[in-house]
Amino acid sequence: MQALSAIEQKAINCIRFLSVDAVQQANSGHPGLPLGFAPTAYRLFTKHLRHNPANPNWPGRDRFVLSAGHGSALLYSLLHLSGYGVSLEDLKSFRQLGSKTPGHPEYGHTPGVELTTGPLGQGIANAVGMAIAQKYLAAHYSRPGFEGLFDYKIYVASGDGCLQEGVAAEACSLAGHLGLDNLILLYDDNQITIDGRTDLSFTEDVLARFKAYGWQTQEIGGDGHDLHALDVALESTAQTSGRPHLIKIQTIIGFGAPKADSSGVHGSPLGAEGRASAAKVLGWEHGPFTVTDEVRAHFAEVAQKGAAQEAASTDLFTRYQAEYPELAQELINAYMGQTPAVEIPQFEAGQSIATRSASGKVLASIMPKLPLMMGGSADLTPSNNTGYPDAKDFQKNSPDGRYIRFGVREHAMGAIINGISVSGHTRAYGATFLAFSDYMLPSLRVAALSGYPSIFVFTHDSIGVGEDGPTHQPVEQVSYLRAMPGLISFRPADANETAQVWAYALAAKGPVAMSLTRQNLPVIDRSRYGAAEGTLKGGYILAQGESPKLLLVATGSEVSLALEAYEELAKAGISAQLVSLPSAELFDQQPASYQAEVLPEGMPRVFVEAGIQAGLAKYMNRQDRFIGMSGFGTSAPAPEAYAHFGITAQAVVQAAKDLTA
Repeated sequence: MQALSAIEQKAINCIRFLSVDAVQQANSGHPGLPLGFAPTAYRLFTKHLRHNPANPNWPGRDRFVLSAGHGSALLYSLLHLSGYGVSLEDLKSFRQLGSKTPGHPEYGHTPGVELTTGPLGQGIANAVGMAIAQKYLAAHYSRPGFEGLFDYKIYVASGDGCLQEGVAAEACSLAGHLGLDNLILLYDDNQITIDGRTDLSFTEDVLARFKAYGWQTQEIGGDGHDLHALDVALESTAQTSGRPHLIKIQTIIGFGAPKADSSGVHGSPLGAEGRASAAKVLGWEHGPFTVTDEVRAHFAEVAQKGAAQEAASTDLFTRYQAEYPELAQELINAYMGQTPAVEIPQFEAGQSIATRSASGKVLASIMPKLPLMMGGSADLTPSNNTGYPDAKDFQKNSPDGRYIRFGVREHAMGAIINGISVSGHTRAYGATFLAFSDYMLPSLRVAALSGYPSIFVFTHDSIGVGEDGPTHQPVEQVSYLRAMPGLISFRPADANETAQVWAYALAAKGPVAMSLTRQNLPVIDRSRYGAAEGTLKGGYILAQGESPKLLLVATGSEVSLALEAYEELAKAGISAQLVSLPSAELFDQQPASYQAEVLPEGMPRVFVEAGIQAGLAKYMNRQDRFIGMSGFGTSAPAPEAYAHFGITAQAVVQAAKDLTA
């Protein structure tokens, strides 16, 4: 092992103690990872990572993802020293209200942070999405002589915890299948988790597992200080194609601290005595939050190198733009968040079509015009209707394809489409049955809190699934999608509402989820009833009698059922106002005057939805009626299931009559 130079040792210790001091100042955080992993992170940032701190969003940069997000102090220290917009004052306000340095990295909050990480394994799976996006960009847009525009890499720092999470296993399995050789996973193997040593629960041969996945694997000893071996390992990744790369780096958590190599240094400040002891052991003779002039000058070279790299890339793109103006403009528009204008198909009344099928027809219409939209299904393409004519699979030997076969990996699919959708140019959708959205909740939640523009397509949205029974019949899922802050969810009533949902999703700046039917639904006659564009307001008056005496409010497949009841009530002399409420969240964003027009106070209400009441309860008064589910479903043909649970037009009519008697 080659000895570190004096400036390398000083720079590494500076990273360590900025991190330790931030944790100490906050009296909260994780000093163990920064102390042990600082040499690896230092070498990556100063020698191998292509980045320009003056422009954190340079499209050609390498991406660095700290999947082990609890080690955020390490990342913030590196960002400060490298010249990103993270000041010493920001480090001193680590984990404090309103600071740029929250407890775990947050997308869009801190310059240089690529993704929201913290839930272990999410970052790795997001990085797989980033790697897919890069491969597609290079395959679709690169031209001879311009390969350098699209050859960036994705580096991920992971700990033992990340590799124990199922989402990481799913994503890494797919990454091996796809041969994502632009993905480099740096595994901080310190063999410690919160409970103690990893051998309490984690004794597998990680390298053997990743070899079985199809990855190139390497191992480095030396307590993380053998930077020459790290250089050799990182450089070798460029010589090995067709396989992602795992570099296992044996480190000591809390290196130099009194509680090193134990869980005691994982998530607790060192304390004044512990900090002093570590400083003595490591030869750091400076007070808190000190950056020496020598270290500052050393990191200034990183910024200068990055600026030169970006300048060269900009010159190359200027020449690309001159030769391929249309392709260049597509990339510019996508980078600016501008989606190409596409015509959303319209559906004629009189047809009967499942909203999942309508969604498929919309995709068939728009996908040929959206070259930077990718998507796929968790092994349910024929059921989710997420394929489209002439769709080409994204595979190891066809990275110019845009249709992704995720396999039976819902959790990874959610995280992967998040990674694709924050890569800078691309967006993605992924699909499964609504009942299996449960497997994706962590990925949905991160998308919602981070504002990722991901599109989640869920089909088989109710007891209308029928014979597959309660395991496949969602009843609570629509309610908790509505409850998730930052997520806009839809349950469209017919094919034309479904088309409007896609129009909204394409323009959205945050995540969108849609819940679609398996069973056919009538296409509503818009010449007689409200226009489907009302979908874009979340709720609208679909039908209105003269001087209505009550409200009927329905979503999704139950709108046509409520419309039948509306007509029956009119025949009985009971005038009603029928509201379609495809998106409660979007409706709640409308002006109060519009909400009052659609859902006027002082009128009894009947709500109809083949799910539990919780998702609509906030709109209900004590005397109102709910026609829906109060438990799980049953295995039976859909019409029989609806009748069994009393979700019928007749039940709506009776409830309305009871309220107006």
